[in-house]
Amino acid sequence: MSISPIESVLQQIRALSAAAAGDLPAAPAPGGGFAQELARSLDRISGAQQQAQAQARAFELGVPGVALNDVMVDLQKANIGFQTALQVRNRLVAAYQEVMNIPA
Repeated sequence: MSISPIESVLQQIRALSAAAAGDLPAAPAPGGGFAQELARSLDRISGAQQQAQAQARAFELGVPGVALNDVMVDLQKANIGFQTALQVRNRLVAAYQEVMNIPA
């Protein structure tokens, strides 16, 4: 099983979460493992969701300067990040099950 497709998906998650958060993609730390990168990606996705929910609450409360279109775009970005993470999880589980079914 090749690791490059998994790394490609992780790069896409990083790019989506960075776009949702509105900042530049972070450079990978030297020596960081897969688990550490996965945790960072999940943290960025969680941050994007929390930011979108906070902006939605601000719109509901009538805070000036919060437009409905901005709220909807941020909610969709957070949703796309979550759906991408969900697909990565599904593929990792499928890969794990495939490896476990390899005859010894």
